[in-house]
Amino acid sequence: MVNATTTATDASSGAAAMKKATGMNKDDFLKLFIAQMQNQDPLNPMDGTEFVAQLAQLTQVEQAYNTNSNLENLINAQGNSTSIAAVSFLGNTVTAKGSQVNLADGSQPSLPFTLAEAAKQVVAEIRDANGALVRTLTGGKCQEGVNSLIWDGKNDAGQVLPPGTYTFAVKATNATGQNVTATTLVQGKVDGVSLEGTVPVLSLGGIDVSLDDIINVKGA
Repeated sequence: MVNATTTATDASSGAAAMKKATGMNKDDFLKLFIAQMQNQDPLNPMDGTEFVAQLAQLTQVEQAYNTNSNLENLINAQGNSTSIAAVSFLGNTVTAKGSQVNLADGSQPSLPFTLAEAAKQVVAEIRDANGALVRTLTGGKCQEGVNSLIWDGKNDAGQVLPPGTYTFAVKATNATGQNVTATTLVQGKVDGVSLEGTVPVLSLGGIDVSLDDIINVKGA
């Protein structure tokens, strides 16, 4: 909310910023002019026209600094509201752009993805933390939009893999064999929020996603 106190504070901030940058603000200029008037030669008075022009220019510069201060306040306010919004996600289940999947003991995690159009076949490649390919999953027809494959937590040799964070990529083709754009997703319940960076980061059971990448939220 903008009130008289806020306006006065913004004007003061603008004047202070101007003085720091130029060494003088409008008040200093007025004091200097009054001193000149008090010490002028009465037989050769100074011309006020040039003073008025300089004062007008100085006022415009100070107004520009005031505008910058107001913009900074708006940006800070927006950042605060974004942080509050991020914290409100705690306990909710979200879907976000991402390629990580968390494998826990005995779990069979879902590998969600979205397709730009219907596909005849999809292939998901799962890699470990070192980037080594550990499992390839093949799925049949999938509709346009959000789909998923279930991973049993094993590698291609049928061995149970250790818990940890893995990554996956999805390739898809349509009925004519052409590639279909596939975007991998991450899903999970928000159990933590980091506000350290410029954009809040949500934690989904050990997987971090940026607030900007959230595409769907479901209530707790």
